[in-house]
Amino acid sequence: MAGVELIGVEKVFPGGARALSALDLAVADGELLVLVGPSGCGKSTLLRLVAGLEEPTRGEIRIGGRRANDLAPQARNVAMVFQDYALYPTMTVRANLGFPLRMRGLRGAELERRVAGIAELLGIGSLLDRPPRQLSGGQRQRVAMGRALVREPAVFLLDEPLSNLDARLRVEMRDEIAEIQRRTKTTMLYVTHDQVEAMTLGQRVAVLDQGHLQQVAPPRALYERPANRFVASFVGSPPMNLFPARVVPAADGSWALLLAGVSLPFQPDTALAAALRDAGERRVQAGVRPEDLHVTERDGFPVRVRHVELLGHETLVHVTHEGGEGPLLELVARLPGMRPLARGDALRLAPDPHRVHVFDDRGVALGRDD
Repeated sequence: MAGVELIGVEKVFPGGARALSALDLAVADGELLVLVGPSGCGKSTLLRLVAGLEEPTRGEIRIGGRRANDLAPQARNVAMVFQDYALYPTMTVRANLGFPLRMRGLRGAELERRVAGIAELLGIGSLLDRPPRQLSGGQRQRVAMGRALVREPAVFLLDEPLSNLDARLRVEMRDEIAEIQRRTKTTMLYVTHDQVEAMTLGQRVAVLDQGHLQQVAPPRALYERPANRFVASFVGSPPMNLFPARVVPAADGSWALLLAGVSLPFQPDTALAAALRDAGERRVQAGVRPEDLHVTERDGFPVRVRHVELLGHETLVHVTHEGGEGPLLELVARLPGMRPLARGDALRLAPDPHRVHVFDDRGVALGRDD
């Protein structure tokens, strides 16, 4: 197995299109790291650079502590799985799994042993004599993964491997990939545009946007302590509510959040309070997760229900603020249970005073101590 390092990596394509900019990233030996971001952010390009299918414009790529920039793809001991399976249609599952071993000159009992072992690991032993056309989408994806894993690569790269599967199979295959990684302890870089997939699969998650690495953190830290406004708005479903506000200190040491003409209690943690004291009173961008907005009787600010999503265990309420200063405020609140709400209903909402995020005018989170 091997770790992967990208040091100051940039990729500019002919014509000037920049895919990655001064990217530093370290993936530990045996780690499952998920790369997530919107389409065109550079995540697939990053995988192709590690695999040797593209050359970096600048910077260094290291695999297992060894500089890999000048190594051919076949010399890197890296395996890659794509979203389209790329199976040989005229070969059986057994032949597909054994193909990379035959290309390396392996024959006989050892080849059969490794094919049987990977088939058992993936639960496809009963399919070995079938051609790909007789397999379901999930079974084809298992074969594609098996063909990569049978090589016993140092690094396993997966480029949106579940995008062709239906929702139920995606969940099942996510669990299987995580279990395979735990068993094999193979270093994995997994690319997806689905932030739910990223948060449920990755030991750490790297968020990219327009070729820039925004944050790398375990899923919980990414959700609870986003580094900037982009991460806050990208991670989470529904995403974090973001709105202009002012944070004002009181004489007794407490704080108030001025939102839409209403003063709301605000209790920042120690690091955020220190950052706010240094900054003084000013306009900021405040952020509140949908689950941290609560219905109140007297406090909070008035809103009008625009749309309701009844999901059984919870209700997503889309609201707009009426009146006050500034532009129209649109928010989403996540409320427990099935709420008897309808379009046009009037509510009052207040944020949890302990769970308000604050971003400066550059979009950088204030008060982060990690």
